[in-house]
Amino acid sequence: MKHADFVHLHVHTQYSLLDGTIRLDDLFRKSNEYQMPAVAMTDHGNLYGTIDFYRHAYKYGVKPIIGCELYVAPKSRFEKASHGISEIANHLVVLAKNMHGYKNLMKLATAGFLDGFYYRPRIDKELLAQHHEGLIGMSACLHGELSSHLLKGNAEEAEKAARLYRDIFGEDNFFIEIMENGLPEQTKANQGLLELSKRLGLPLVATNDCHYLQREDAEAHEVLLCIQTGKTMEDAERMKFATDQFYFRSAEEMKQLFAYCPEAIDNTVRIAEKCNLTFTTGSFFLPHFETQAGESLDDLLRREAREGLSTLLRDVIKPADASHREQYEKRLQQELEIIRSMGFAGYFLIVSDFIKYAKQRNIPVGPGRGSAAGSLVAYSTGITNIDPIRYHLFFERFLNPDRISMPDIDTDFCPEGRDEIIRYVTEKYGTDRVSQIITFGKMQARAVIRDVGRAIGISYGEVDRIAKMIPNVLNIKLEEAIKREPRLREEEKNNPRIKKLLDLSRSLEGLNRHSSTHAAGVVISDLPLVERIPLCKSPKDDVVTQFSMNDISDVGLTKFDFLGLKTLTVIKNALKFIGDGRGISIDIDNLPLDDRQTYELLMRGDTDGIFQLESSGMKDILVRMKPDCIEDVIALIALYRPGPMENVPEFIARKQKKTKIAYEVPELEAILKETYGIIVYQEQVMQIA
Repeated sequence: MKHADFVHLHVHTQYSLLDGTIRLDDLFRKSNEYQMPAVAMTDHGNLYGTIDFYRHAYKYGVKPIIGCELYVAPKSRFEKASHGISEIANHLVVLAKNMHGYKNLMKLATAGFLDGFYYRPRIDKELLAQHHEGLIGMSACLHGELSSHLLKGNAEEAEKAARLYRDIFGEDNFFIEIMENGLPEQTKANQGLLELSKRLGLPLVATNDCHYLQREDAEAHEVLLCIQTGKTMEDAERMKFATDQFYFRSAEEMKQLFAYCPEAIDNTVRIAEKCNLTFTTGSFFLPHFETQAGESLDDLLRREAREGLSTLLRDVIKPADASHREQYEKRLQQELEIIRSMGFAGYFLIVSDFIKYAKQRNIPVGPGRGSAAGSLVAYSTGITNIDPIRYHLFFERFLNPDRISMPDIDTDFCPEGRDEIIRYVTEKYGTDRVSQIITFGKMQARAVIRDVGRAIGISYGEVDRIAKMIPNVLNIKLEEAIKREPRLREEEKNNPRIKKLLDLSRSLEGLNRHSSTHAAGVVISDLPLVERIPLCKSPKDDVVTQFSMNDISDVGLTKFDFLGLKTLTVIKNALKFIGDGRGISIDIDNLPLDDRQTYELLMRGDTDGIFQLESSGMKDILVRMKPDCIEDVIALIALYRPGPMENVPEFIARKQKKTKIAYEVPELEAILKETYGIIVYQEQVMQIA
């Protein structure tokens, strides 16, 4: 396949929050259509989209170039007094040539947020000089330092800045960027840039500063800028791009525009050939867990698990006979062997350690959730409180040697103590190795209608009326909503303003709107985090990762979920009130599971404040089903979700003996007896298979 002889090296994806409308699938489809061999991502001041971009590039067979449009403070990044937002920083595009360059870019992007933030994440030339290796610099747009000086008529200052950047990046690694976007200022700047290039012998590069994919997306992009700045399209003072030419042009268009300077086009391919960053996936970087002299992680876990199991066998499980006891010991041995072969002993020790700390500090911890409850090692080391053998839970659902992926144990804590646990792990593993995780809020159907309506000046009442027509379905897309709701189709057909509202909303739907801190995720690294991932500040000023949850696992880092669960606070307070008021001490971990009055309470649907049983739909099923054993309650929670829910009426009928329980083949009875012949759990599917 013949490749186009031009590469876009200045592209803002949707990770330039509220300033780029380019979705990655669309970007790479378009790159393929234009036969471009490579494409760069250069979002404003951040590397949020790095892994997502890299993954997409390989899926589409296009070479990814990881870069960033950095903000460079005029003097020191620590100096935070200036006369206006336009004077606090100049733009500079930086691309990573290799892993060394990428590591430097992470350090720059991190320092921008952690040290230099003032309206924008800013670095300075001193920092750039320290971390320039493996990077290519380009002089950016009209907000770049060279163009800014030239537009003010300061050719000498522009030349001084160009020489300095050339010295920082080294010979042949700094390029003067020229654009053709229809702006009169750009034409003026280009003249000065071409002269500068000639005078200093600096190479030129042609870019288009793409903010949207196609020319017709320019209006949607303007609306996005209005959402970002809180202005409306009618506002004469609003921030806007003066032309509709900041789109992803074809190589042919670019070559025509720069016919006067073909080397600027050729240099895009030269730069792309120099950038060869590859990530290796499939490695895991577990935090370092301290052991006693000479004891390996596997030995320590084996010792703790065996001691824990013998205590449980004596005090809690109380096996009926020797063969029953042997079943537990054999299962523990098998699990430990799998954990050893996968290299995950450290993970269990880390989780077990912070849960022990919580219990010592009387911070309530949940009994365990998800597939981790299938692990006897987790039960024996105090991570969970559930006996997997008693409840027929399988370890293979949690860790499977055929499919090596990081174990993932979600832990519930009382919200009042959650911050203390995070503080504990931060102190234990080092402040530079522990961080919370970023998450991106998206412009979903209803929200995007409200945002766009406000930006194009439609009254609140009217926008609210349209937004409320969108069916209340989780993650519904506008296209789907319009198909389902005749009133929306009617409005779209008969009201041009509403048609425009819906069209613009469709263009922006699903884009990232803002960043915030993930409610549960904490990442703990083996090395200082900035060696592995870029960091930034959350709106609340916490240090968080620039990569979201899934991207963190892709680079091999370990995330832990510390969930704050209010129910644990309610239980803690209830136990305290019972103790204070009645002098009774209750062991919440060893309640009798056959208490008649409890089941009568459930059968009446009297379940306000009971975790997972308090919704109106759940109360209705409890009344119909009349659960009388813990297995019924477990099955009910498993059934109450989209899909399996369809089996609820049949489940109830079989339980109440209104329908005969039938098994397809007699062998199924042992597996499906407790769920009345209906497949409810993944474990049952595994047993049947």
